[in-house]
Parts: sequence; structure tokens; C-alpha cells
Amino acid sequence: MEHWNSTPGSGFILVGILTASGSPGLLCTTIAVLYMLALTSNGLLLLVITVDARLHAPMYLLLGQLSLMDLLFTSVVTPKALVDFLLGESTISFGGCALQMFLALALGGAEDLLLAFMAYDRYVAICHPLSYMVLMRPGVCWLLVATSWVLASLNALGHTLYTMHYPFCRSRKISHLLCEIPPLLKLACADTSRYELMVYVTGVTFLLLPLSVIVASYALILLTVLHMPSSEGRRKALVTCSSHLTVVGMFYGAATVMYVLPSSLHSPGQDRITSVFYTVVTPALNPLIYSLRNKEVLGAWRRVLGRYL
Repeated sequence: MEHWNSTPGSGFILVGILTASGSPGLLCTTIAVLYMLALTSNGLLLLVITVDARLHAPMYLLLGQLSLMDLLFTSVVTPKALVDFLLGESTISFGGCALQMFLALALGGAEDLLLAFMAYDRYVAICHPLSYMVLMRPGVCWLLVATSWVLASLNALGHTLYTMHYPFCRSRKISHLLCEIPPLLKLACADTSRYELMVYVTGVTFLLLPLSVIVASYALILLTVLHMPSSEGRRKALVTCSSHLTVVGMFYGAATVMYVLPSSLHSPGQDRITSVFYTVVTPALNPLIYSLRNKEVLGAWRRVLGRYL
């Protein structure tokens, strides 16, 4: 193994899934197509939510923020991975690695919190419809959005500064698609056991608290839906909630594999596949999941596209 001493002027080599794949050309094309789908679908969803007055409601304000986070998150990782593969150059500077880690952690953490707030929004809409416009008035919605961004950014800043303060001397090669905490700590030539425990505890806390809100919200929603007299009302509520639960399942599944599973259960191949899932696949699918089963969003798409095409 190549030994070296890291400095702020040195860099790393990202050995992502494209480099390690048996069919890199096909995989590169697939990732490029998914990235363009993510850009297009999230961009269109943001456009229709911004332009169409009928979607100026709390649920769609939060959905627009989710699309923005997905668009930014995939753009932090995917273009560099594709360009590096095409140019045959997979290096990333020390500062670039720190910046990528901060942005990925901030955007991932913000989405984690936002999904919990979206579940709360559905709980209020279905269980307390008469109080919905009071409990989810614009000021409250923007406060929830700001909370997601600020808390996630502070958490990301702390983890980035602490991770990057370690000396890295075991190897320059990061067996991952992007700069993240678990693969970087494997390169540190210092004892990281206490910090790994802290990463595990904060990861579990950051995931389980929002997930508890989501589970509690949907348990109460289910009880309310079962007592609805209207079958149409039940169907509409279940369709809306199923879309959100699908997105929640994809996000928390990947996050659990990356940050909750003990490091002894991680393998470079598993981590590379997981990273592709939450950086490329999930951002591409999220807007489709929310749009294809939502008549209001589909109607807004048709109105906006008809206006500009």
C-alpha cells in the first residue's frame, strides 16, 4: 500500500464504482442518463411549483425544497465522477474533498429533517384539516425549512472539520464515489475509534429522531384514514402518503447502510453501490414518485408546459 502524509495542498484518489466496474462504459452511460433525468425532473417540478399558483400550498413548498436538495445533492457528486471517468483522472484536492464532504452531509441531513417535516405536514392535513392553514401557515413552513438547512449545515460543518483534522498517511485512495466519513477514516494514521463511535451515535440520532416523527405521524394518519366515511377521501390520503413513504424508505435504507451499520459490516463494493443509489438513483426517482400519482402536480405540469411550449 502506498504511504503518504496528507497536507492541505495534497489530494486523494476517488476509486468509485465507475473505476472498479467490470463494464464502466455501460455504467457511465446509465449514471449519465439518470443524472440528466434527475436534473430535468427536479428542475421541472421546481418550475411548476414556483409558477403555478394552485401549488402555492405548504405541502408543495416542502416538496419544492426536497427537489432542490435532491438536485444539489446529485450535482455535488455525479458531474465530477463522470468527468473524472471520461478524462481518466480521479484525483480530488484536500480542500475539494472537505467541501464535497460538507455539502453532501449538509444536503443529506437537511433532506433527513425535511422528510420528517413533510410527514408532520401530512399528519396535520389529514388529522386536523380545519386547523391546517393555521398550523402550517407560510411562516411556520419557512421556519421548518430553515431549521432543516441550519441544523444540517452545523452538523456537517462539525463533522467535516473534525474528520479532516486527522493525518492521512495509509493511502491516497478512497474506495468510494465521494468523500465521506467512513471511507476517509480508514485512511487515517491515528486512533479514530472514539470518533467513529461519535459518528455512529450522531448518525443514529440524526436518523432515528426524524424517523420516529415519521412513524408516529403515519400511525396517527392510518388511524384517521380507517375512520373516514368517504372511500374517495381514504384513497386520496393513501395515495399521497404512499408516495412519501416510498421516498422515506429509499432514503433511510441507504442512510442506514452507510451510517448506522457497524464499520465491520462495511465493504468497499457495498459502499460504492449504496453511494450510487442515494446520490444518483434516488434524486432521479423522487420527483417521478411524487408527480405520477398526484393529479394536482400532473395538471400543473400540463398547464406550465402548455404555456411555454
